[in-house]
Amino acid sequence: MKTIHKFRLEPGKEPTTLTLREGYEVVRCEYLVPHKAVFLWVQQPLNVTTPTVERQFRVAMSGEPVPDRFQYIDTALDPFGPEAYHVFAVPVGELHLTGNGHERASDEMLGGAGWQGRYVS
Repeated sequence: MKTIHKFRLEPGKEPTTLTLREGYEVVRCEYLVPHKAVFLWVQQPLNVTTPTVERQFRVAMSGEPVPDRFQYIDTALDPFGPEAYHVFAVPVGELHLTGNGHERASDEMLGGAGWQGRYVS
């Protein structure tokens, strides 16, 4: 069995970290006016024995630069304003871990998972 969950993404330079089940798939991205925020809908397995992975997503405004290696996912538009929010997946080797400072985790530290693709992990 599978399900779809909704996740709020925070705009800005720091990516939002989501804990997802292996085999997840991003199915929708949208700006919700009542919440004034960007949300991501992700389909993932319901089986509790499916291992989880941490993935990060970055929301960038139009014209804001992002590294070439970030993978474009989708764009969410504010229907009542001029803003466009562009969602990018941060490659696994580029994960930023929040601690006392900002650290980078290599693929080796993360079990060699590697980036799995645009929409599917």
